[in-house]
Amino acid sequence: MRRSLGVAVAGFGWMGRVHTQAYLRVLHHFPDLPVRPQLVAVADEVPGRAEEAADRYGFTSPTRNWRDLLTDPAVEAVSIGAPNFLHREMGVELARAGKHIWIEKPVGLTSADARAVAEAVRSSGVQGTVGFNYRNAPAVAAARELIASGAIGEVTHARFRLFSDYAAHPDGALSWRFERARGGSGVLGDLAAHGVDLVRHLLGEIGSLVADTAVFVPERARPTGATAGHTRATGGELGPVENEDYVSAQLRLVSGARAVLEASRVAVGDQNNYGFEIHGTRGAVSWDFRRMGELTVGSGGDYQDQPMSTVHVGPGHGEFAAFQPGAGTAMGYDDLKVIEAWHFLRSIAQGRPSGATLTDAVRSAEALDAMSTSVESGSWVTL
Repeated sequence: MRRSLGVAVAGFGWMGRVHTQAYLRVLHHFPDLPVRPQLVAVADEVPGRAEEAADRYGFTSPTRNWRDLLTDPAVEAVSIGAPNFLHREMGVELARAGKHIWIEKPVGLTSADARAVAEAVRSSGVQGTVGFNYRNAPAVAAARELIASGAIGEVTHARFRLFSDYAAHPDGALSWRFERARGGSGVLGDLAAHGVDLVRHLLGEIGSLVADTAVFVPERARPTGATAGHTRATGGELGPVENEDYVSAQLRLVSGARAVLEASRVAVGDQNNYGFEIHGTRGAVSWDFRRMGELTVGSGGDYQDQPMSTVHVGPGHGEFAAFQPGAGTAMGYDDLKVIEAWHFLRSIAQGRPSGATLTDAVRSAEALDAMSTSVESGSWVTL
């Protein structure tokens, strides 16, 4: 018999809403899940935001103080969608209070933050899932199987890109995302964290790297009120952008393969241009998030002039069958978060990790720290 599980959301910006909608949809797609999430509490410090979320989605206990979740006996699991600088404190204290946590990447500002949350989860005996949603795309699952099967031979080199224009407008408000103390390493934590996870998920561990970063919009206007998403501000006092707009890193993988990871939040003309191209000794595979259900594959051993074909993933690839009955029917971003919610709730029900874990968050954060160290030293850094 399915039991109810009280869930809360801490931080109700865009990502808090996405988590909430995933909880509401998860049983539609995964009816065999042995727990039913119940929306019992929502916390956000912005006046009125928690009450609005409660009215819209049915949370029973809105609050401005996330610490109220620590002692609420109805709350068994918490989604953490608050800004990066709050991840460590929230993650550690909620885990120590016995709450399972679904936390957005990058899990704090540094690898030390991620390790602290991981240790709190481990020592408290709770489950922890991390928001590396792009690995949940069925096409990424298909690419992983293809690579593991040897269909493209041994991987030789690859390129991973995460280009976005969300911060390209010079009137973008100087929110917490652009401050070192609250937003950490900028585009590294925001986008390159996903890139590192995809590299590890598909190709294995990174052995060493060298990196370069840049800030291309050095000043922005301070907002006059609370921000959500990517708010614009004009006419206000200008302040410095303290963290990175762009990063490029060369990676040497433990397998011997080479990879380039490049990310930008100020890429004019690119909207969520995320993906990869992976080459092997016998073939290649590539994926573009904006065409989520497609892989471009070349295999067969012709080597020179080998053709590439478009493959539409379908049932049998990842969790596609939970959403659509046949190949070629598109899935969307929110569907990936539903898969993530399923992993989180399944891990609680089964008492063992499922999907991306805090260990994955630590490994990603260690690579990001290595990138920052490399920029400072101008040299290769071993992980």
